[in-house]
Amino acid sequence: MVATDAESPHLGEITCGTLLQKLQEIWDEVGESDEERDKLLLQIEQECLHVYKRKVEQAAKSRAELLQTLSDANAEQSSLTTSLGDKSFVNDIPDKSSGTIKEQLAAIAPALEQLWQQKDERVREFSDVQSQIQKICGEIAGGLSSEVPIVDESDLSLKKLDDFHSQLQELQKEKSDRLQKVLEFVSSVHDLCAVLGLDFLNTVKEVHPSLGEETSVQAKSISNETLSRLAKTVLTLKDDKKQRLQKLQELATQLIDLWNLMDTPDEKRDLFDYVTCNISASVDEVTTRGALAHDLIKQAEVEVNRLDQLKASRMKEIAFKKQTELEEIYARAHVETNPESARERIMSLIDSGNVEPTELLADMDSQIAKAKEEAFSRKDILDRVEKWMSACEEESWLEDYNRDQNRYSASRGAHLNLKRAEKARVLVSKIPAMVDTLVAKTRAWEEEHNMSFAYDGVPLLAMLDEYGMLRQEREDEKRRLREQKKVQEQPHVEQDTAFSTRPSPARPVSAKKPVGARANNGGANGTPNRRLSLNANQNGSRSVAKEGGRRESLNRPAAPTNYVAISKEEAASSPGTGAADHVPASP
Repeated sequence: MVATDAESPHLGEITCGTLLQKLQEIWDEVGESDEERDKLLLQIEQECLHVYKRKVEQAAKSRAELLQTLSDANAEQSSLTTSLGDKSFVNDIPDKSSGTIKEQLAAIAPALEQLWQQKDERVREFSDVQSQIQKICGEIAGGLSSEVPIVDESDLSLKKLDDFHSQLQELQKEKSDRLQKVLEFVSSVHDLCAVLGLDFLNTVKEVHPSLGEETSVQAKSISNETLSRLAKTVLTLKDDKKQRLQKLQELATQLIDLWNLMDTPDEKRDLFDYVTCNISASVDEVTTRGALAHDLIKQAEVEVNRLDQLKASRMKEIAFKKQTELEEIYARAHVETNPESARERIMSLIDSGNVEPTELLADMDSQIAKAKEEAFSRKDILDRVEKWMSACEEESWLEDYNRDQNRYSASRGAHLNLKRAEKARVLVSKIPAMVDTLVAKTRAWEEEHNMSFAYDGVPLLAMLDEYGMLRQEREDEKRRLREQKKVQEQPHVEQDTAFSTRPSPARPVSAKKPVGARANNGGANGTPNRRLSLNANQNGSRSVAKEGGRRESLNRPAAPTNYVAISKEEAASSPGTGAADHVPASP
């Protein structure tokens, strides 16, 4: 056995050599044999080998553990680097692969610490973002989750964190849009409830309690169910508003009709202005608070019922008023009616009680509508009849004017009559065309309506035919008088030719006849002297025959001799001239 004499700092003076020397001294003293001594020394050597071997094994195990720790550190570094997605730390770690194991562990430890800190920070960021995403998703879904979101630590890269941030931004935008929709719906519900007279808070609380609470806007529910229920509530309120408005407008129409029938004074009508003011308004135009409240509609219904009962008691008066309206329509349309029999029929129906007042009024309204339609279809022809009659009046005046021997005298207003005569001649020249057009339109109307067109009970075509016959008679008489005048003037012309050798200096041959002589018995434009009359009156009246008897119509006053008619414009241009002066004829 090899003994060492080196002194150990921990054992002081005791060494393996000193102990072996001490053992030899003891053996010498005891008297141990060499064989026994060798055996004991061998045993000591074996025990020392076991101790060294155990220490070596322990050292090897420690080295293996350090190597495993180093390997785990490297693996952890790689895992953290991969998880964080940031490989910049790898370049920051010093390369100690050639040094001792402890040196390598000492070199990698700070990097691992930094990676762990960054991982913890990244995990908190992921947890925060995922918590916000989970919260918003819960708000949209309609339920809040108290679970903490699980962070996937295998991928903590910035790219994934950015993806979560993008998702969060989209959800925040969707939340903002949903919140805006909720506020718009709530505003619509508020406006509709105000118009309908409903409790706004109770209405929105039925949708979701958070909508009626005085909380922040962000605390309002934005779930799909809330939006759906709000949309249905708004739609229901709009339908209710539309139905109430229609009902209110119907009541307003009934009120106005009843007021008009019974001549209700404006003071009483003003009490229901809040009803009638929306009679023609659209649904969107009605925004006044309480304009469509149940109480208001109920008041209008009560008033309509009251007026209906009052209308029944005043039925005769109302019916006669409608009959008067019907008669006025027919009178303006020149349609002959029998008002006495109609009023007797109304009286008998009301007194008998066999007809409902509403049915009678509805029937009369139908008659009035039919009369208006008939009057409208006759309007064009009636307008042309009025123009024709006006032209006939001018024709009659022109005949009287042409018979006036002093029409060219220097009397007051004579120039105005001359202007009127010129216009009258132009108008009279258009009468044949007027009559032809009127006949054509009248026949077309009769064919379309399959009935005769009567003017105040007289067929218009008969009137026009009668006028044509009378006009032809006037033309014939005018032609006869003109020929008779020529025959009467012929002897005087022959006598003047026989006894005259030269033209008289006082009356040259080329001298024209006075205008008065030419218009003595007829109009300058060939207008006959006679008027349109069937009873040969010379007072300017015209009448037409009706089968079964005669009736006077189209009465037109005749202008007196030298009558001056001055219009307002002509009177303004001629000072001192009256609108209708009777001027005596010049001597």
